[in-house]
Amino acid sequence: MFFWQFARKIRQILTLPLVIALALWYSVFSLSAAPLPRAQHQDQQQPPSPPPANSQQKPSATPPPEAGGPGNDVGPYAIPKKKEEPPPPPPPEKPKKIEGMPDYSIQVDVPLVNLDVLVTTKDGQFIPGLKKDNFRVLEDGVRQPISNFSQAEAPITAVLLVEFASTNYQFLYDALNASYTFANGLKKEDWVAVISYDMRPHILTDFTQDKRAVYGALNQLRIPGFSERNLFDSVYDTLDRLDRLEGRKYIILVSTGVDTFSKLNLDQILKKIKTTRNVTIFSVGIGRALVEYLETRGAMGPISSLTYLQAENQLSTFSRMTGGRAYFPRFQGELPEIFHDVASDIRNQYNLAYHSTNTKLDGTYRKLKVEIVGPDGSPLKVKDQKGKDVKIQVMARDGYTAKHTVE
Repeated sequence: MFFWQFARKIRQILTLPLVIALALWYSVFSLSAAPLPRAQHQDQQQPPSPPPANSQQKPSATPPPEAGGPGNDVGPYAIPKKKEEPPPPPPPEKPKKIEGMPDYSIQVDVPLVNLDVLVTTKDGQFIPGLKKDNFRVLEDGVRQPISNFSQAEAPITAVLLVEFASTNYQFLYDALNASYTFANGLKKEDWVAVISYDMRPHILTDFTQDKRAVYGALNQLRIPGFSERNLFDSVYDTLDRLDRLEGRKYIILVSTGVDTFSKLNLDQILKKIKTTRNVTIFSVGIGRALVEYLETRGAMGPISSLTYLQAENQLSTFSRMTGGRAYFPRFQGELPEIFHDVASDIRNQYNLAYHSTNTKLDGTYRKLKVEIVGPDGSPLKVKDQKGKDVKIQVMARDGYTAKHTVE
């Protein structure tokens, strides 16, 4: 019922003129709006036009590194202008010499090697009057030019190193007798220090020119405290102290040469002797008469005899390596002559110095040999008052250790 009423209303509204007007409007609207989607469809279906036949497609250019930016083709770009490098600066002018100013130059400092040489006859008599040309110094077999040469009596700078241990009365007596004999021969310009040792070294007096202070130090040696005789440790300690002093130094070693419980061994002390500069050791052995007496009585076994024989060899090695001498007296009456010879050897040495031709600072040990030659380069011949040839003995240290670069 409702539907038919609604249809009747619509029929009354839609008259013929209105229907005609709506139809005309719809046709006009359709004609004006339809061409746009058809044009878009034609554009999508139309293929791209081919390039002209005479035109060649150029590859896309890649910007050079100096242009910066991405590596892909991003279209036109600008290549910056390459900067021209500035010309090199002119060389500096040479400094002009100022009148009145000295010229300076850089030189390589080659260490100076000092060498004390003792030249004696076979009997130990000093041979004076030798000249610079009479000495030939060989370092590892290579002759060295001698730059400095002198021979003058000089004061002594020495350490009296005395073994004082609770072993045997005869050893103590020999040690004290030898020490007092050495002190008696000192001069007022000599510098002497006194050190005793048993299980360790004891400094009794520092370097002094007062002979009374030396006697006072020896007077302290009355009652030994220990029986140990640590020779290697004591010699090492003394060498280490003397190595800090300038100039020539000497050690007067009064000892049996026996070592008991040192922390160091023989190889270590020999290495220390090689590396210590300007130190000469004169060794005076004690107790030899007692050892020989006990050996003849059969009171010493083979081990004890070998021990004292090895001890004397050690003292001889210390002296030989440093250019000194070793003495082994049997009787007390020999001591004054021994220390007279020691003082003469120290005061009457020839002093040589040279700059090594081996300029390497490698810390190696270099062997030395000193020869006494005549004007023609042959071995020098010396004759005594009777016209007989005298055998010459030359004593000098057998080598030295070169410096390291860090020294």
